Amino acid sequence: MTHIVTKFTRSVPDWRPRVVPVKLEDATPEQLDALKVTPSNTKVSDYVLTLAHDVESLSVRSPLFNAIMYDRGGMSRAERELGALGASMVNHCIYCAAVHADRHAKLARDESVTDELFAKGERADLNPRDRAIFDFSRKAAEAPPTAGPEDIDALRKAGLSGEEIFDLILSSALFGWANRLMHVLGDPVRQKETA
Repeated sequence: MTHIVTKFTRSVPDWRPRVVPVKLEDATPEQLDALKVTPSNTKVSDYVLTLAHDVESLSVRSPLFNAIMYDRGGMSRAERELGALGASMVNHCIYCAAVHADRHAKLARDESVTDELFAKGERADLNPRDRAIFDFSRKAAEAPPTAGPEDIDALRKAGLSGEEIFDLILSSALFGWANRLMHVLGDPVRQKETA
């Protein structure tokens, strides 16, 4: 028995697609080619296998995702994850929030930021740099976005360079879109233990 997860946590739930994912053994040569570049370069998830139904989109999406989240230079990986987390929280994407909170905690070697965010949300007590990053990413991912010049000024005052701000804009925008797609395609679930 499974149940849909509704609470933010660093414990990554399973993801149950509503559309049957492509089976690797049945994939077309075009689908297999598109699947070669997975988002994390580690494994092919059910989410990516679901996206493989649209080869053209997946062929563009995965390299873009990798460039935004994993490229060297600019904003640190941990801070990109914080930006993705802010977007995922405002969109209430439980699965993405868990993935990015877990990655942030591991990259930063510190769970206190994500613990604070999950406990207090927008009222979390964060250092000025994390506060500016989280506030911007949250506002940029709202529909419609509410991030404005004052938020860019706050990022600059918190010490972010122009390149880092651009990376944050990209990670926030990517997850503003990705969260909405994931919501429509499936649900975060956990196996319920039965007595």
